[in-house]
Amino acid sequence: MSSRETLYEHIYLHVPFCGRRCSYCDFAIAVRKQVPVSEFIDAIMAEMVTRKLNVTADSIKTLYLGGGTPSKLGGSGIRELIQRITGPGGVDNSSTSSEAGALQGAEITIEVNPEDVTPEAVADWVQAGVNRVSMGVQSFDAGVLTWMHRGHSPEQAALAVRDLRAGGIQDLSIDLIFAIPESLGRDWDRDLSLALELAPNHLSVYGLTIEPHTPLGRWTARGEVTEAPEERYEREFLRAHERITGAGFEHYEVSNYGLPGHRSGHNSSYWKGVPYLGLGPSAHGFDGRVRRWNRSAYADWLEALGAGLDPQAGDEVIGPKERAAEEVYLGLRTVDGLPLHQNEWMVVTPWLEAGWGRRVGDRLALSPTGWLRLDAIAASLTSHRSPS
Repeated sequence: MSSRETLYEHIYLHVPFCGRRCSYCDFAIAVRKQVPVSEFIDAIMAEMVTRKLNVTADSIKTLYLGGGTPSKLGGSGIRELIQRITGPGGVDNSSTSSEAGALQGAEITIEVNPEDVTPEAVADWVQAGVNRVSMGVQSFDAGVLTWMHRGHSPEQAALAVRDLRAGGIQDLSIDLIFAIPESLGRDWDRDLSLALELAPNHLSVYGLTIEPHTPLGRWTARGEVTEAPEERYEREFLRAHERITGAGFEHYEVSNYGLPGHRSGHNSSYWKGVPYLGLGPSAHGFDGRVRRWNRSAYADWLEALGAGLDPQAGDEVIGPKERAAEEVYLGLRTVDGLPLHQNEWMVVTPWLEAGWGRRVGDRLALSPTGWLRLDAIAASLTSHRSPS
C-alpha cells in the first residue's frame, strides 16, 4: 500500500516556531518574533493537497502537534489548524482512552510552553478538540531556566497548570530534563517534588544530550561546561524512577511515566511500528513500508509547497533487516517488552541474572537499569536475530 493509499490513524504535525532557541536544542525550529500563522496553516493544507493524502476525521485516533512550540500559534491559530485538518465535523474525542490498547475516540495533544498558556488560549484549544497538553517545564530552578534559555519562570509553570485545569484540560503531561551540569547547583529531588505537586497525569523525563551545533555544544567544546558523568546520569534516572513510580505512576517507556489510563496513545503508536503521517517541516512519516521525511528548514519546506512540489527531503524502504532491528529496539523501550523465540532466552540469560530485565510469559521486559543499557542490549539481540 502506498503512502497515498494509507488511511492514517495517527498524525504528527511539526510546528517549527519558537520565540528563542534553547541552549540544548538541535530540533528543526524557526525563531520568529511574529509567527506567520496564516501562512503556516495554508502551507500545511497545501502539503495535504500536494501529497494527495488520505485523511478523514472519523479515522483519526491520535493527532499530535509538536515542535518547536505549537502554542506560539495562539489559541485561534491552533483552533483553525485543527479544524482545517479534520474538516467541519472535527474529531470525536468524547471517549478518549490512552491505555495501550485501542483508542475509542481521538487523543489530540499539543505541546505548549508555560508562558503561552492563558485562559483565552485554553478555551480555544478545548473548543478545537484538544484534550491533552504536553508542557515543557524542564526545571523549577530559575537559574537553570535562564541557562537553558527558557522563556518562563517557575511561577509561570504553576500558573499555567492552574489555567489548563480550570479550562478543562484533564490530561496533562510535564517534561523535565535531568543530568544537567553539576555547576548549576540544581536540586533534582526538588524538581521532582514540585512536578508531582502539580498533579500531572503524565511525566516525561529526558537526560540532557549535548549536540555540537547548539549553544550548549559550543560551551562544552570551549570547556565552559562539563557534561554530567555516566554515574550521575544513572543515579538521577533511577531516582526519578523511584520517586515517580512511588507516586503511583507506571514507568511504561524509557522516558515516560503515566498514571493508570494515561499512557501517550500517539507515542505508543511509534513504539508499535504502525503507520503514521508526518506533516510540516522536518516531519517524518511511515506508511508501513517506507519512511519519509520532509525538508527541514521552514523556508525550504515553504518554497517547495509554493512551487506545487512535495516537500519530501528523502525516504528509505524498511526491509526485513531494518524491520527486525526496529522491532527489537522499539519493543525493548516499553514495559510491555519484546516477544522472544525459544532459542533467544539463552542469549539474554546474563542480562536477567544481572537484573537488567525479567521474563514475562514469552516476553523480555527490561528493568530501569536495563533501559540504561538499551542500545547495547538491543544491538546484541538484533545481531542474533537479524536476517542475513
